[in-house]
Amino acid sequence: MFYTDGKLQYPVRVETPNPIFARALQQAIGGVEGEIRVMMQYLFQGWGSRGPKKYRDMLINTGTEEIGHIEMLATAVALNLEGAPLSLQEDVARDGVAGAVLGGMNLRHILSTGLGATPENANGVPFNASHVYASGNLAADMLANATAEATGRALAVRLYGMTDDPGMKDMLSFLIARDTMHQQQWLAVIEELGGMEKVLPIPNSFPQEMEANRFSYAYFGHRTDKQIPMGRWTEGPSLDGNGTFQPMISEPLGGEPVLAPPRPDGGAQQEQTMAGPAANDPTGTTPNVA
Repeated sequence: MFYTDGKLQYPVRVETPNPIFARALQQAIGGVEGEIRVMMQYLFQGWGSRGPKKYRDMLINTGTEEIGHIEMLATAVALNLEGAPLSLQEDVARDGVAGAVLGGMNLRHILSTGLGATPENANGVPFNASHVYASGNLAADMLANATAEATGRALAVRLYGMTDDPGMKDMLSFLIARDTMHQQQWLAVIEELGGMEKVLPIPNSFPQEMEANRFSYAYFGHRTDKQIPMGRWTEGPSLDGNGTFQPMISEPLGGEPVLAPPRPDGGAQQEQTMAGPAANDPTGTTPNVA
């Protein structure tokens, strides 16, 4: 069960409304780097969490915080839209917001919401939940969460640089600070689990002796000149301590794939369904032997 007291987690104020910046803020709501993504990611990870209860509680608690961040950003969008033009004629006539529509205002802020936020990105694309990662593996999810917070913080920093409004900078400085904490939080779980050396490879419950061990720590080179970009990933002990990195020229270890002809009732052309070697001869020179 979720509760709210109707108050914002942090003050949101706009001194000079800017409909264009309202559109940019949409990326922080419904973009791939946005708050809807991390809210759903943390909540679904928590709701499906198995194992120590503290991780479930932490995930749901943080997901709930992200709901508050969406509330802040939606409020910021609405405040930035106050006084926005409602027609092209008004847009041209008014000095304070001249060019807002023709200059790139999100028309859905007028047409669909009456000057409110939408669950979509800055280009008006609705949020896509395929960006939500909840694997059921605690270590994998923590790494995904740290990445989500890193890209979210990068977005917030860019938004901070786009505005001169003191209120918006203040709000964004708070969100940037929370991104800093959440990055640390997810990586702290990795440390608590024993650090990268212990959690890798993920999942660490699969016996490594069942892997094709020859390739477990080999960096494949795929360049035609057989040059391999060398670095920490090509030499020295692996990060899990279970092997040694090495460069390896990638070579085909299997033959060309050969598929059976299509079924006669499968909707293919008659010429595709002929039996025998000719069906898989790309030159078409193999005689069709009945």
